[in-house]
Amino acid sequence: MASHSRLEVWTAIVDSGLVPLFYHAEVEIARRILRACAQAGVRCVEFTNRGDQAHLVFQDLVRRSGEERALILGAGSVLDPGTAALYIQLGAEFIVGPAFNPEVARICNRRKVAYLPGCATASEISAAEELGAEICKIFPGGQVGGPEFIKAILGPMPWARLMPTGGVEATQESVNAWIKAGAACLGIGSNLVTKQSVAAGEFDAIGERAGHILGWIRAARGV
Repeated sequence: MASHSRLEVWTAIVDSGLVPLFYHAEVEIARRILRACAQAGVRCVEFTNRGDQAHLVFQDLVRRSGEERALILGAGSVLDPGTAALYIQLGAEFIVGPAFNPEVARICNRRKVAYLPGCATASEISAAEELGAEICKIFPGGQVGGPEFIKAILGPMPWARLMPTGGVEATQESVNAWIKAGAACLGIGSNLVTKQSVAAGEFDAIGERAGHILGWIRAARGV
């Protein structure tokens, strides 16, 4: 069962402005990535469902105590209601999908768990919002139009909260462009948790990048 309310999760995601996302098959390496993010000030992390035993790694991450469990941990790459229910039962605080699935929305609403569906059109965003999605993941962000897509959507739909993922670089220029366009928060995967840093065991570098990104988000917001 989630230890944070849905409102607390939404607030944490929007306030911090950053949701790192990654997958790793080894629990200890995944824990070190989470620890690096936590030490940098990250509030929420998405562990993606991209391996055959991903749910078992996620279960271990939730069960383990330690500094990294101060994070709000969600499950990503969730496409169907069965997978959503599994991760919610294992303790996922939020569910993220590359696509919008109304049945996943209903499962999450039934358990009052935040759902961030992947959307690529105004119609998909509107349909997701009708089923309770407070934040819609814009995916793949770079391919659907980049920051200009965010700006264009917010013209007729200024109430929308959008989280671009895919195409967000770990640079001040990229972060500034997305936030200034109106993105409520940013999802960043391999550009933050790079293969090179993980392979070399350079977890401090991951934390350093996360810290820089959080600072760039605050600066772009004028905080």
